[in-house]
Amino acid sequence: MTDLGVTQDQPAGVLAPLLLGIDHVGIAVADLDAAIAFHRDVLGNRLVHEETNAEQGVREAMIAVGPDRGQGQQQGDGPPAAMIQLLSPTDPDSAIGRFLERHGPGLQQLAYRVDDLDAASALLRGHGLRLLYDEPRRGTAGSRINFIHPKDAGGVLVELVEPAG
Repeated sequence: MTDLGVTQDQPAGVLAPLLLGIDHVGIAVADLDAAIAFHRDVLGNRLVHEETNAEQGVREAMIAVGPDRGQGQQQGDGPPAAMIQLLSPTDPDSAIGRFLERHGPGLQQLAYRVDDLDAASALLRGHGLRLLYDEPRRGTAGSRINFIHPKDAGGVLVELVEPAG
C-alpha cells in the first residue's frame, strides 16, 4: 500500500472518468467578513455566493477568481472561474472550528467536482479508501459532498462535490 491509500497493482486514475475538474480550494478563516474584504478589495476577486450551513457549523463564501464570464456562460465559453471557498465556524466544535484551533487559519481542503457522487464514493470505497461520511451531506448551494479521509490521501482533505441540479 502506498501512503496515498492505494496498492501498486491498482490501475492509475481509477476516479478519473468521474472527475470534472477542481471545484474549489477551501480556506479556514476566523473572520469571514475580513477575509471576503481582503479577497475582494486587495486581490480583486468577486463574492459570488454566501450562506450559513447550520449542518456543517459554518458561514461560507464562494469567491470567484479571474474574469467575470457573466451569468449566461455556455459550454465552450471556456472554463468556469476558479473558486475559493472561505469557511468560518459558527460553532467552535464544528470541523472548521476544530481545524482553526489545531492549525490556525489556512488551506483546509481541495475539492474536486464530480457528476455522480454516489458512483465516485462506491468506486473509492471499492478500492479501500475511507470516506468521512456514510452518506453524502449538503454542501454549498445545495450541492452534495463527501470527503476522502486525509490519511488515505497523503494528508490532504479531499472533498468531492456534486453540484446541485
